[in-house]
Amino acid sequence: MTNGEGHRAAYVAFDRFPSAKGSAVHIRHMAAELFERHGGGLLCVLGGGDLPAYQYENGVEIVRFTEVVPNLLDRAQAFSAWVADRLEPHRDTLEICHVRDPWGALAALTTDARLVYEANGLPSVELPYAWPMAAPSTLAKIREIEEHCLRRAAAVVVPSYVIEKAVIERGVTPDRLHLIPNGADPVAADVPRPPGAPGRYVLYVGALQPWQGVDVLLRAFARLADLTDLSLVVCSSVARARARPLIRLAERLEIAVTWRFQLPHEEVAGWLAHAELSVAPLTATARNLEQGCSPIKVWESMAAGTAVVASDLPVIREVLGDLGRFVPPDRPAELARAIRVLLEYPDLCRDLGERSRRRIIDGFTWQHARTRLGQVYDLVGGH
Repeated sequence: MTNGEGHRAAYVAFDRFPSAKGSAVHIRHMAAELFERHGGGLLCVLGGGDLPAYQYENGVEIVRFTEVVPNLLDRAQAFSAWVADRLEPHRDTLEICHVRDPWGALAALTTDARLVYEANGLPSVELPYAWPMAAPSTLAKIREIEEHCLRRAAAVVVPSYVIEKAVIERGVTPDRLHLIPNGADPVAADVPRPPGAPGRYVLYVGALQPWQGVDVLLRAFARLADLTDLSLVVCSSVARARARPLIRLAERLEIAVTWRFQLPHEEVAGWLAHAELSVAPLTATARNLEQGCSPIKVWESMAAGTAVVASDLPVIREVLGDLGRFVPPDRPAELARAIRVLLEYPDLCRDLGERSRRRIIDGFTWQHARTRLGQVYDLVGGH
């Protein structure tokens, strides 16, 4: 707070911030729009590592939840109660609470602020991947909480038509729905080649959970062994320990992979810009089919002018349109074939990349996303 006055806006996310993850990139841009419009505000996020529990920057108070709670659901509930306590001093001034999950939404509903619920994912769909033993009754209860929060929101923001359908099924009326795709900032043409980058390489950027399909990519790359001048690079936001099963798989397949772990986001652009092409091998799971989340890795590949080979899923087609090369998900042989064919036609590869970059510049930069979000804030504030 400044001069003892309460904040007018709060942004709440059950995510570590900042971090190298795509979610952190999204939070940075969306929160900036909220706080710029409201003269600062309160940012409630997860902490950990060497991140301070409290910061104050340019009118924004950043508070981080640092309690160690091993169980995911217990941690979510503790976070929700903690956020409610942080919002309480601002009850008389708070106008808008922007949240990304039901845990933040439950806390925001203890105030009189208008709720903007940004549904990038649905815990009732995602939880089984993090907690496979979750009971059906637990998932049903979480869905009930989601529906309650979504129905109470003044506006619901979604990044794709796929998740738009999912939230409509949870009771959100179309008049409160606002589609704001993710974005990316165009990469400069002279961005330096990353130190240690192979001569020619195919690139994967992103997290390494099973639904990302990196194992499919490794098996596909093993089928390209005759392309002896071609390397595979995997750039990830996670620590090396999280990649052990994939590293072992690469060793069994006898393929050389250049791994980059916990890569700072600002270094991603260079790796993308100098790649022959990038790959988004998402699997055909409920997480990608029922709540497709507009993958930032694809947007950033386009912004770098790099052609993309991707799984043929609705959420990726929504981003790439006719500017990508699509293969059935979970098919290493077909993925390898698509990569090989695109590499054999460098002019086509270059054309796809250049047109993709132009599409970003014309309508899908982060500034475009911020402008669309600002219109939602204007609408909510007007009511």
